[in-house]
Amino acid sequence: MNGVLLAMIAALLIPIYEAWQDEDIWQKMLAFASIATKTSTMILVLSVLRDDWMIGVVGVLILSVGNAALMLLAHVLRRVNEL
Repeated sequence: MNGVLLAMIAALLIPIYEAWQDEDIWQKMLAFASIATKTSTMILVLSVLRDDWMIGVVGVLILSVGNAALMLLAHVLRRVNEL
């Protein structure tokens, strides 16, 4: 299971590199959404490994609320660019 966690960390580096490299705001938003999803999945795997459900609850909250806040930010940016 530690190997799976290390593979998840390696997969997390791909969108971090993409966000660092690209100048388009929408590509950065997609990369950050991917980072948030992968991080919350890693937290869920860690909570199963440690058998700690409080950490799992935090992972679920990040998964559900984090992406919703990112989508709200995307709509605000779109409205600002329309003006």
